[in-house]
Amino acid sequence: MKLTSPALLLTTALLLVASAPALALDSFDQVRRAQQPSDTAVLDRDGVLLQRVRTDATVRRGQWIALADVSPALRTAMVLSEDRRFYEHSGVDWRAVSAAAWGNLWNTRTRGASTITMQLAGLLDDELRRAGGGRSLTQKLGQTVAAGQLERQWRKDQILEAYLNSVPFRGELVGIDALSRTLFGKAPHGLDAREAAVAASLVRAPNAGPARVAQRACEVMKAMEASEADRRRVDCSALDMFTSAALQRRAFDPSEGIAPHLARRALQERRASTAKAGDTELRTTLRAPLQRFAQATLQRHLRELHGRNVEDAALVVLDNASGEVLAWVGSSGQLSRAAEVDGVLAQRQPGSTLKPLLYAQAVAERRLTAASLLDDSSAQINTASGLYIPQNYDRRFKGLVSARTALAASLNVPAVRTLVMVSPEAFARQLRGAGIALRESGGYYGYSLALGSAEVSLLALTNSYRTLANGGRYGETRILPAAQPAAATQALDARAAFIVGDILSDANARTRTFGVDSVLGTRFWTAVKTGTSKDMRDNWAVGWSQRYTVGVWVGNASGAPMWDVSGTSGAAPVWAEVMGFLHAREPSRAPTPPAGLVQLPVRFGDAIEAPREEWFLAGTEQPLFARDTPAADPEAGARITAPADGSIIALDPDIPPTRQRVRFEAQGSGLQWRIDGKPFARGNRALWLPWPGRHVIELTDARGRVLDQVRLEVRGAGVVARR
Repeated sequence: MKLTSPALLLTTALLLVASAPALALDSFDQVRRAQQPSDTAVLDRDGVLLQRVRTDATVRRGQWIALADVSPALRTAMVLSEDRRFYEHSGVDWRAVSAAAWGNLWNTRTRGASTITMQLAGLLDDELRRAGGGRSLTQKLGQTVAAGQLERQWRKDQILEAYLNSVPFRGELVGIDALSRTLFGKAPHGLDAREAAVAASLVRAPNAGPARVAQRACEVMKAMEASEADRRRVDCSALDMFTSAALQRRAFDPSEGIAPHLARRALQERRASTAKAGDTELRTTLRAPLQRFAQATLQRHLRELHGRNVEDAALVVLDNASGEVLAWVGSSGQLSRAAEVDGVLAQRQPGSTLKPLLYAQAVAERRLTAASLLDDSSAQINTASGLYIPQNYDRRFKGLVSARTALAASLNVPAVRTLVMVSPEAFARQLRGAGIALRESGGYYGYSLALGSAEVSLLALTNSYRTLANGGRYGETRILPAAQPAAATQALDARAAFIVGDILSDANARTRTFGVDSVLGTRFWTAVKTGTSKDMRDNWAVGWSQRYTVGVWVGNASGAPMWDVSGTSGAAPVWAEVMGFLHAREPSRAPTPPAGLVQLPVRFGDAIEAPREEWFLAGTEQPLFARDTPAADPEAGARITAPADGSIIALDPDIPPTRQRVRFEAQGSGLQWRIDGKPFARGNRALWLPWPGRHVIELTDARGRVLDQVRLEVRGAGVVARR
């Protein structure tokens, strides 16, 4: 009798399996390690999961699930559906093969002869994978041989485990973890009999319609029941509705966890570095317990502000020594209508939080001391665009106050007067040195820069305060672990940074504005400053302890104004709680004063302020400060008042030279002028015939010491004086 093609296939398979040489198959451990999820697990510094982020858009695969973590119902359903004699055969179910061959001979339908082991062999070997038109005869024979080899080298439980983690289910879903979390919203160990039957049915027909899948699942559920009575109780109509709902569900979110914005940033940095992009784990510098506390504290505080039109907030915690980010909360999550916006990186007006950097610069340049008197009264300052009239937050003026009080109590007018001494352009350079990259020049912002008219990010602002905490040394932040901290540069005078920190830690100095029982006070040493931008759109609290710097922003991602939310009611309570969490078991002590500082008792005339001990840069100290008290250094206030730093002068050759001279003006005494290093004139005023090019104008004393300088540029054709 001539053999038909099914019988020929069976005979050939028997001979091939019996005589096949050993194949080079991967071990179970190799297969398990090689299979990667479509997500990346972003971890904290100790390996605790912070965020799961999908990074492979070609497939949806979850974590590798051990067989012990798969529900017994699913294991049973899968074996009954795909391979009833799985635990009896050695890779090939010859009884099923015979039945399939006989059925093909008589054109009758059978369940098929492909065992779980054979299917796994086809999934592990690309050459054996099923194509659109089915497997070829050669592929089927190879699959049969590979199945026998798998059974000899792997245990049954390993085969079933690898199969459940590798089998495609529906659409892009591969593996039982992705299926369970997407369609049923739970881990594989929690699947019940009904869910297990639907899962097993999808293996046979991954892209079938709900009705067909439900029909198949009903058959599987009946097969799972031990008695005929239990089989009759299976409600197939209810299973139909359940299957339809499950196939429409997409419960496996692309990203979930407690640090979505940090995870996104960390993955961006990894792509830009030399790290392996295929790694499915990414360790960061964060602390998971701190991240959870910070996130919960922000959300709770925003709920307490219900009714004040505020729904967004952000927070960042830095390690002072290393620059490592320890917490990064980019938004208020479910409370926000713009949860994807990262408030840690968003650019917003910082309000009064720039003042510490301004006063540090003025002290470093010896324009002020912490005890110098500043006039907090109505001011009208001439600018290129008109009069600038700054106001205080409470619309009240305090009269003469010391620089210590002006900064600690966050008075606006004294800050603007201080910027007049420093100049906006010089202050902008100082801000850039401390890591705050302004979009425009200092002249663009003008004197409003003292009150935070520029836009900065919470991360950059907090890191600039970390610069103050580190004695004026600026270093970059990092969210990925590194062998050693990045190199630091001296951006601010260490002595001035210490004095500003001493002011911001002085509870008595801030009582003028914040009262004697302020939320800013802590039981351990901290220095802190709050800020509120125009129309209460942004609210800030930034400060540092001996080891940490914490920055908090509260507002609306849309830029909408808040209602009656000040520095002490918005961001400050969150800042104080996070600082308390950080120092629950860790002390914070005041920094050691650097060399070059002097502390001595000071008094104030007319009882302007109470006597106290005050810190000075050596050479600027004096015991008495009154309305008419001269400065300790008569040259300390010497500065160029015109032209402004960064000025651009355009020349017109048709205008007589005498009409195009540039007027230099300065305040101080015994002054001399130099242009590009060459002596030019003496006195407080001078006229200069400009010449095209870039020039450096210096103001010096009689000994040639530079007291101030500006840079300007002259454009156009040169002019020649008429004789």
